[in-house]
Amino acid sequence: MRLSKRPPGAVPTKRTAGVATLLLLAGLTPLLGGAPAGAAPTAPTCSNDPAARLSTVPSPESALGFPLGTGQQRVVTNDEVRGYLKAVDDASDRVVTGVMATSGLGQPLPYAIVSNERHVQQGALQQIARDIRDLRDPRGITAKKAAETATDRPAIVWVTANVHGGEKSGTDAALKTLYELASGLSCAVAERNDNLVTVIVPTQNPDGRDASRRQNEYGFDMNRDWFARTQQETDGKIELLRQYPPQVFIDAHEMGGQQYFFPPNADPIHHEISSENVDWINRIGEANKASFGFNGACGGAVTTECYFNYARYDLFFMGYGDTVPAAGFGAAGMTFEKGSGSAVADRVQQQFHTQWSTLGWAAANKHEVLTGYFKIWTDALAQGRAGTLEPNEVVQPTNTVQFPVPDVKIRSYFLLPDRQLGDVRQLVERLRRMDVEVYEVTKPTTVPNARISGGRTATDVTVPVGAYWIPMDQPQKHWIQAIMGEDAYVPFPYFYDVSAWSNPLLMGVNTIYTGDEVRPPAQLVRQISGGKPSAAGAKGSYAYPLDSAAAAELTFRLLGQGVPLVRDLETSVVGFPAKSLTPELDQLARSLGVTLSPHDTAASGTAVDLPDVGLFQGTGISTTSGSHGEARYLLGKRWGLDLKPVTTADINDNSPAFTQRTVLLVPDGSSSTGGLTPAGQANLRNWIAQGHTYIGLRNEGTRMARAAGLTSTTEKGKPAGYQVPGSQLRVNVDHGSPVALGRPAEDFAFNNEDSILNPSSTGTNVLSYPSGDTFWSNGYSVHSDALKGTVALVDEPTGAGRAVLFAFNPLFRAYTENAQHLVANALLYPAGAGAAPSRAALSRTTGVDPARAAAAAAPVEENLGGEWRPITVEVAAGDRDRAAAIVARYTDTARVSVANGSAYLVIPNRDGLQADEHPYLRELVNALRDAQIPLRSLVG
Repeated sequence: MRLSKRPPGAVPTKRTAGVATLLLLAGLTPLLGGAPAGAAPTAPTCSNDPAARLSTVPSPESALGFPLGTGQQRVVTNDEVRGYLKAVDDASDRVVTGVMATSGLGQPLPYAIVSNERHVQQGALQQIARDIRDLRDPRGITAKKAAETATDRPAIVWVTANVHGGEKSGTDAALKTLYELASGLSCAVAERNDNLVTVIVPTQNPDGRDASRRQNEYGFDMNRDWFARTQQETDGKIELLRQYPPQVFIDAHEMGGQQYFFPPNADPIHHEISSENVDWINRIGEANKASFGFNGACGGAVTTECYFNYARYDLFFMGYGDTVPAAGFGAAGMTFEKGSGSAVADRVQQQFHTQWSTLGWAAANKHEVLTGYFKIWTDALAQGRAGTLEPNEVVQPTNTVQFPVPDVKIRSYFLLPDRQLGDVRQLVERLRRMDVEVYEVTKPTTVPNARISGGRTATDVTVPVGAYWIPMDQPQKHWIQAIMGEDAYVPFPYFYDVSAWSNPLLMGVNTIYTGDEVRPPAQLVRQISGGKPSAAGAKGSYAYPLDSAAAAELTFRLLGQGVPLVRDLETSVVGFPAKSLTPELDQLARSLGVTLSPHDTAASGTAVDLPDVGLFQGTGISTTSGSHGEARYLLGKRWGLDLKPVTTADINDNSPAFTQRTVLLVPDGSSSTGGLTPAGQANLRNWIAQGHTYIGLRNEGTRMARAAGLTSTTEKGKPAGYQVPGSQLRVNVDHGSPVALGRPAEDFAFNNEDSILNPSSTGTNVLSYPSGDTFWSNGYSVHSDALKGTVALVDEPTGAGRAVLFAFNPLFRAYTENAQHLVANALLYPAGAGAAPSRAALSRTTGVDPARAAAAAAPVEENLGGEWRPITVEVAAGDRDRAAAIVARYTDTARVSVANGSAYLVIPNRDGLQADEHPYLRELVNALRDAQIPLRSLVG
């Protein structure tokens, strides 16, 4: 980060002296910090003219050549954003600027901080930030000091925009907001600058903005990336948030249609978001509503046709730009959405209105907000000591809490170090980088009553030395529970995104939690562990278990550096010569949390080869989002693999672009064949039989394999009302395949409305959903027992090679580390480790096993869900016909069924659109409500 202003005490420049002279003449000295030394203090004055401005601060029109939000039919470019921030910084003593991160393509993400001149002097600004950070930890300050801060210090408000690159108007509005705050001489501006420090981030996704694309360069929706911080744009933003923690946070978006959305939100609201936050959010919504006609917004008329509340946008999933500022930073986190069907001028003006109105509310209520902010953290401490969870609530007048938070006490979480230590330490770092205090246990400790993540309980559990203890008795109690809890306890079954994201389960980390008052001997973790603890002998080696995503990343990076690796196929331990370890590689291992154990002897095992990976770019696969982008990011950027594009034509023509690869990764998509001709399918089978690996992900990856005769799995139809909107389920592991190396006997898989696969009769069913009492899932699901006895991962041999088929997406958002390790195992599949093919199979490599031929011939029925994630609307069975008639206004592809007193309308979503980019979902939901048809649930 860079702050561009001069240090405290520097001699004013000619420009600032000139501005001071202008203000003295205008009688506005207090805006620059008071009267000259020795003079009697005077009361602050300001102009009653809302148009009064400092002429020295360049207007957008003068700097850019066109006015913002007053008639122009284009929005600003990234270069213009950066240029205007610099121009205002150079001209105004109320503004400092910096860069919080760079994008995937290397573009800077600039920000501006604006307040009155006294506040933004560097020393003063840092002191304000320290005082606000102190409010987040009531253990370190007195109630008296907190009250003084609430009285004497400004609150911090963030205005951010353009996290979705194609949603551009919030950026222009943010620049307009900056200009008004930097130049205005009115009392409205003075109140905002005196009572607030405003952090403005005009664009969070410059690469997506340039491409007019929702996602960033790696195809990630960064409004789903907040808790995991996989993208560098997100990571840099959150680090700046830690430095300047907000009390109010605006995230400006666009949507379909022409209306505007601001809170109150749709249900559900995550239960660990404090009541103060919800109250502020709702009151800001009322303030926006009361003045929505201000300054031309909505054509100067205040009507409900211009905006809506209580619909579509919830406050539940911990990946959004409203939920994470709320749960993690105690802010009134808010999503604002303007319909992209309006003219540019209308979009910019209405975005500016909500930003300006929100700043006005925050300034007017600054003292109350800072007082309540201290209370949020004080309450969190008290709840953590008592082990109590926040109850959940609903805000929509017609809804009720259907699934209350259970009466369970949680005082501690423990991350056990018995396996996947690299991922354990990565989770520790993820927590620490959100200001969570984590301790390493130094003596074994007994936990009398423990709950084990995955729905089990145990008594008298011994927590070993080296385990990590996360006490809830700390200010970040809300955040700990929000991402560590094995269930999010949805109050109302409406899902704008996934229903479960328990980090220990996503990572496969053995975790227990307890309501017991246990305080083990432990030391605070101050840095990540890893790397070599001591040196190996000159002829010795280093070793580590390849049992985690972190260890997989290290493995590929070592291979990319030419380090010779061997792997024990029984223990999954990887070794390499001690002489190959450079200080840089040792630091890499440390940063990944992987310990390199020294040995005096040389490493032994099976050689590990760097795979030559082809990334399929075929029919039905988007190359700018989804699992294709996730593969480019995880396998390419993170793991360092040189991914080569392989097209449908390459396989059909058997070109070197395909045949020279050792691995083919087929991402998810909407095609059932990938566009392969019969000759292309024979080419694919022959290539695999030569000892190569096909890795197929989710719908297209498994269906393309089935069509080519590579698997005997078939798809099982989903029962009426089936819903699994992003849940983690227990799976059994078959270690008969090397894909299972380093995995436990039981594991967890993340299922997001995936295809249901019947077991293979010709391969190894590596991951299977239990058929008995051990079946378990978290989150929200309906009829998920249809998964019992089905498979999530299959290893199918063909000749000397194999097809590894995932029924789910193991690269989902790059935060399912547990599944990433399985992908690494598939990429590193040892030669000759698969099922030995018969001579007949080797001599007939283009032939198809009869069971596989039958599977390939089986029809893909419409009810098998051949889309990314369908939209499912549940209403009462008696409302079926009325609801179907309304749905028919928008689509003729919906499937309607009735079961157990409910009617389910399933709308295909073959393009993989998320709820907030769907062209008619909001209008459909509003039409159902207007017809007084109550929603029982909505997944989309």
